[in-house]
Amino acid sequence: MTGPTAVLIPVKAFAVAKARLAPVLDAPGRTDLARSMAETVLRAAAPLPVTVVCDDDEVDAWARGLGAGVVRVSETGLNHAVHAGVDALAMAGVKTVVVAHGDLPFATRLVHCAASDGVTLVPDRHHDGTPVAVVPTGVGFRFAYGPGSFAAHVAEAERLGLPWRSLPDPDLGWDVDDPADLERFATMGDGETGDAP
Repeated sequence: MTGPTAVLIPVKAFAVAKARLAPVLDAPGRTDLARSMAETVLRAAAPLPVTVVCDDDEVDAWARGLGAGVVRVSETGLNHAVHAGVDALAMAGVKTVVVAHGDLPFATRLVHCAASDGVTLVPDRHHDGTPVAVVPTGVGFRFAYGPGSFAAHVAEAERLGLPWRSLPDPDLGWDVDDPADLERFATMGDGETGDAP
């Protein structure tokens, strides 16, 4: 690992996060869950410095209250937010950014993801999404979150001629997006958890 490394966590406004859970969780419950998961990811970033990228006053205040830096964006969309956050960190002298989604309830550590040069991609448990991506700044890496993002990010690393590795991690690969995820999360929250490598 060369040069300064930082963690970037994109966080949507808590009040509108996790809309797909509406059939099984009311609005206050979704807000509390989103905030709790984001706090878990923020704690997992230690000892690396953390920046939250958001477009919401409440999230801004929450992040600053927990000691994180904040990058504000005016446009919506995950890809735009991550690009803006990475650019801001690059301007601040960061050489490697660990982009971690804010909905990883079993995250305990992130620093091991940045233990090699080039690009590191943590696939979700379906090997489709990319809940954690480690990229060098200043190389023009184009993020492509959404369906098939893992394959898209592999292709982007190869387009740029960057070495890359896949780092499966059962804790970081588990995000909560739909009611089935929430049911499994409740079960695992009672004591069944994955083991990080």
